[in-house]
Amino acid sequence: MTTARLKKTYTEFDKETPYKIAEAIELVKKLASVKFDETIELHFRLGIDPKKGDQQIRGTVVLPHSFGEVKKVAAFVTSDKAKEAKEAGADMVITEDDIENFKKSGKIEFDVAIATPDMMKNIAPLARTLGPKGLMPSPKNETITTDLKKSINELKKGKIAFKNDDTANIHQGIGKVSTDSKALLENYRTFLEAIKKSKPEASKGVFVKSLTICSSMGPGIKVIID
Repeated sequence: MTTARLKKTYTEFDKETPYKIAEAIELVKKLASVKFDETIELHFRLGIDPKKGDQQIRGTVVLPHSFGEVKKVAAFVTSDKAKEAKEAGADMVITEDDIENFKKSGKIEFDVAIATPDMMKNIAPLARTLGPKGLMPSPKNETITTDLKKSINELKKGKIAFKNDDTANIHQGIGKVSTDSKALLENYRTFLEAIKKSKPEASKGVFVKSLTICSSMGPGIKVIID
């Protein structure tokens, strides 16, 4: 969005006044004016000290309404679970017999990887390949699982992982400008609840200090946190 166009959008709402979420969503959709289908994003400022390990925010949530492309899921499982993983909907199934060839190829043709606990020793050598891309299965993002069907189903539905950045903020998309307002509202409430539940015991005082909503290229609109 050009500077002139962005300035014009600020004449259509009060940038200092927080809005109820339903009204804020309608404003975001109205003010989106670029040609592509922008993502609608939430930006939280949290009452945590990001330098302290006991105040880090990390969690996962399945939004009621998925958006964007369906993720390609790779399942790292022992050979006796290969059929189960495939039937559960995995796009790629990699067993202990495939690890060496996978390592040599260097090809990563999936968006997220899960693994059964008994496969972790086999995929440890892949840490240098998968780790930098954020694809190494981990208990922190719930990608090490014994329930393949549930885990793959949730990922296909758009299960997302979230964590705070170095400035104590969390940024998360909840849909597209073209997404139905009711669906956006439901995604918002689900994600807000997940944020509230993630409050660490070491964080004192107000946890969610402020919240804004915007489209990818649009202005930030303050939201009343309910």
